[in-house]
Amino acid sequence: MKFNIFLEKVEEAGFNVSVHALDGFFTQGDTEEDTINNPHEAILCYLEYL
Repeated sequence: MKFNIFLEKVEEAGFNVSVHALDGFFTQGDTEEDTINNPHEAILCYLEYL
């Protein structure tokens, strides 16, 4: 499965990530690169919870 992730720059804390297809999903990262690469595991955990 593929999901589109949406990055939001936060001045104090790096980047926030949301996935509009996954209600309530949210994660964050310090750098843009980390933020793009890290959601994979979080998405898997989210889907397992469902």
